[in-house]
Amino acid sequence: VQLVESGGGLVQAGGSLRLSCAASAFAFGDYTIGWFRQAPGKEREGVSCISTVDGRTYSRDSVKGRFTISSDNAKNAVYLQMNSLEVEDTAVYYCAAAAVWGSKCPLGYFGSWGQGTPVTVST
Repeated sequence: VQLVESGGGLVQAGGSLRLSCAASAFAFGDYTIGWFRQAPGKEREGVSCISTVDGRTYSRDSVKGRFTISSDNAKNAVYLQMNSLEVEDTAVYYCAAAAVWGSKCPLGYFGSWGQGTPVTVST
């Protein structure tokens, strides 16, 4: 399983970014793909997850209404559209794959990880 993130960068508060996660070497349509983030000095946390089986999604409260997760099974890709970015969203963002769905993107379910893409939101 290989996952490659892209789309991170530097953006001003209130701006937008779209992260992409390209997946290969596994049956993409049978997995849960999650976006996680880790800020300096903080634990990694689940941001948003999507089941490529039935399209169900989960997003943490702090990003609801601002971030949207979507998938394109034909392209083996998952996206995270991030709008109204806040300084607190600054982190390295990772995508990961899990063989089963778990509510609230439980970290322990995800065994395959990308290398991460940094997102910096400035004032």
